[in-house]
Amino acid sequence: MIKLFKFCAILAVCAAPAWAQSTTSDTDQTAPAGTVSTDGDAGIPLQLGEEEAPNGPQPGQTYVLEEAGAWEIRCVKRPEGAEQPDPCQLYQLLKDQEGNSVAEINMLALPAGSAAAAGANVVVPLETLLTERLTMAIDGGPARRYPFAFCSQVGCLARLGFADADVANFKRGNVAKLTIVPAVAPDQKVELDVSLSGFTAGFARLQELSAQ
Repeated sequence: MIKLFKFCAILAVCAAPAWAQSTTSDTDQTAPAGTVSTDGDAGIPLQLGEEEAPNGPQPGQTYVLEEAGAWEIRCVKRPEGAEQPDPCQLYQLLKDQEGNSVAEINMLALPAGSAAAAGANVVVPLETLLTERLTMAIDGGPARRYPFAFCSQVGCLARLGFADADVANFKRGNVAKLTIVPAVAPDQKVELDVSLSGFTAGFARLQELSAQ
């Protein structure tokens, strides 16, 4: 999770000096800030210019590296000089049948030797009935249930782990279906489609990036 820091600038307000008396013509005027007066070119002031904002993402910012089908490869910019590459994940925004944004999923490739081959963070609305957990099924296959880890102001998070066989199913599949239960309507279910278009290429790219 990216922490957003607010920087407060303290502005020192200085009183401007009074207009000084001048022996020059009454038509002399003070040049606007950022300019230098000149007697040449019919008195057109010289522009000092202003510093241009740096290009590209800044440390701590999330950026889209590239797209892979229905997925975005999103990375977090590390500070300059960091030895490790920017951490990246596969991201997809999940919508209901009416096109409303409901949840999001971030998938990541885990290092070799980990207990799981891949992981996913799924964020769902706060109004979700947590005791019913989150279920996932690929192309109508057997569903698995996952508990929620915690909730924050932005939603409730479930952390999913996938074995090599699960990753292989993602690569072969077309759609993974996530199901949650609304707290205000516990007798109903909300089903969200996770498109697997581009997953194979996107996951391979994640592995490539993490190996750098």
